Amino acid sequence: MNILILQHIKIEDPGYIKDLMLADGLNLTTIELDEGEKIPNDLTKYDGMLCMGGPMDTYMEKEYPWLVEEKKRIKEFVVNLKKPYLGFCLGCQLLGEVVGGKVVKSNPAEIGMMDINFTDNKKKDILFSKFPDNIKSLQWHSYEVQGVDKNPDITLIASSPITKYQIFKYQDHAYGIQFHIEIKDTTVNEWGCVPEYKKALEDQLGDGALEKFDQSAKKNMKDMNNYSKILYNNFKSLL
Repeated sequence: MNILILQHIKIEDPGYIKDLMLADGLNLTTIELDEGEKIPNDLTKYDGMLCMGGPMDTYMEKEYPWLVEEKKRIKEFVVNLKKPYLGFCLGCQLLGEVVGGKVVKSNPAEIGMMDINFTDNKKKDILFSKFPDNIKSLQWHSYEVQGVDKNPDITLIASSPITKYQIFKYQDHAYGIQFHIEIKDTTVNEWGCVPEYKKALEDQLGDGALEKFDQSAKKNMKDMNNYSKILYNNFKSLL
């Protein structure tokens, strides 16, 4: 199995899911877009695509011109080739734009360990049917997807009190996941070193928030790792 991973900052990789993929012997190709690496021309040789988060936002095409090409290639992979896609945080928002939605500022930003509530659509979903109806997961975003409901191929899978589209899918093969269940024990401290992330965290939760956030994430880590395992094992069935 060949998996293409689109990254926007080195420290934001597929985390625990990457560990599971490597243990299974999947062939991973990581493209570090923020470092000038290019998405391969031939996408047909990849069985699935993972698109990760990052400190930039989807509208910042002048500052990050590679976003323009990235959106085109995601569209090619998901809409034209109809291949399996998992997008986390920024990767969720990029999928949202590609399938006709818009990305807008969240009010307020969601940062912390927060509740995700699944809709009835979960029951028949390939990836999420075995998930509980409510989970807690790490949120760290200031923007969100809206307006994808105009596309008849979109199904809403989960929401939070602030963000409607916490999980949505396009047809039955491409998923946007606004939150982070892919994280590991080291993730919060690593992300806290990114100035944009640290500022968003302190703006939302005050000085000294990083340590509390880290402790809260670690308290829920076993559950999140378990959810990642379920998600990954079900995603494999799409490949």
